[in-house]
Amino acid sequence: MSTDAIYGELDSRAQQVADQVVAWRRHLHQHPELSNRESNTATLVADHLTDLKLDEVRTGIAGHGVVGVLKGGRPGDRIIALRADTDALPVPDLCGVPFASQVVDEDYPGGPFPVSHACGHDAHTAMLMGAATVLAGAREELPGTVLFVFQPAEEGPPVDERGGASAMLAENALENPAPSMVFGFHVVPLPKGCIGYRVGNQFGASCLVKIVITGQQVHGSTPWMGIDPMPAAGAILTGIGQIYRQLNAFDPVTVTIGHVQDVGRFNIIGQQVTLWGTIRCTVETDMAQVQQRLATLATHTAQAYNCAAAVDYLQDVPAVRNLQEWMDPALPTFRRVAGAERVLPIPPTLGYDDVSEFVNRYGGLYVTLGVQDVQLDLVAGVPVPTPGGRGMFMNHNPHFYVDDDTLVTGVRLHAHVAHDHLAGLIVPT
Repeated sequence: MSTDAIYGELDSRAQQVADQVVAWRRHLHQHPELSNRESNTATLVADHLTDLKLDEVRTGIAGHGVVGVLKGGRPGDRIIALRADTDALPVPDLCGVPFASQVVDEDYPGGPFPVSHACGHDAHTAMLMGAATVLAGAREELPGTVLFVFQPAEEGPPVDERGGASAMLAENALENPAPSMVFGFHVVPLPKGCIGYRVGNQFGASCLVKIVITGQQVHGSTPWMGIDPMPAAGAILTGIGQIYRQLNAFDPVTVTIGHVQDVGRFNIIGQQVTLWGTIRCTVETDMAQVQQRLATLATHTAQAYNCAAAVDYLQDVPAVRNLQEWMDPALPTFRRVAGAERVLPIPPTLGYDDVSEFVNRYGGLYVTLGVQDVQLDLVAGVPVPTPGGRGMFMNHNPHFYVDDDTLVTGVRLHAHVAHDHLAGLIVPT
């Protein structure tokens, strides 16, 4: 079969499975599961991969990870891993669709939480299931092997649990056979069907921050007889804004405290206040400096209020970095899938994605796929809402949405990249 005929077959099979991909995505959206709790999602995925009669389906990896192995019918020694993340977020679902999530997880650590796919992992999972269908149907034309990697806990497991990409690697999930390329993409508020890419750091480095401030518990009526840790916590929160001024303003950094946890009652000055947050750095080498400055700020500020502060950094995730030597040969594939005018260079973001663990280990690429009613402001070079459309909402916003019509583009993107790597068209230059 000629190369053009293979591409035509992949596209035809993608169109045939498009309605099923939408149905999978809507089911997953309505039934989201938090990190390390993706049991029903894993069952849905594993059952489908088994029905496709893949050469192997591995389950129970790093909790609820699933890996399917498809060996092509033509000789070839290249192996591509296509990756999707499966977990949801503790965020209410306000996207306004009939299949919006009503799920509340009563038992999750720190909960109860409303649960939704406000980051788009439901779309990632459904599109990779669709790509598995397409590639399994065309297996006789594939010169190599495809791994379908469904990863749990991308958003980060509870702090006392292990999970995510690093846990899958620790269990040798992508070995035997080991991939010669890892590929994936993330849905974002770019124009529908556009592929965004960046050479260099596309997603930032990240770590989880835990700051425990300790005072001395006392009744609220006699504050002079104890030490209140709450003012120290407030001063630390205020001081965090000064950290940015001590770093290069052209390399974005953020320190975000998203959760304040106290131990006490409305009329009791508690013994401790714990601040939970993240550090994000577009330049990975800035991380150590930001961590050191935050630790200095927290410990010295607490001392000024006669308190003590302990700072821990957890769940380090490296930056997602695309190398020029991988991007150059992939751009023709991206342009074939989306159209040349819809393949766009994009700026870096402080979002993170632990797909970096896979890409750093084996090599590969990670890009973005636009799924919203937005258009590009040609002057500013940024996306803006399309007049009369649904608007523009960032990932993790309760109103974040995915246009179902773009899912087939994601299926095609996986399938074309897989074929082209196996055929030797996408290999490092």
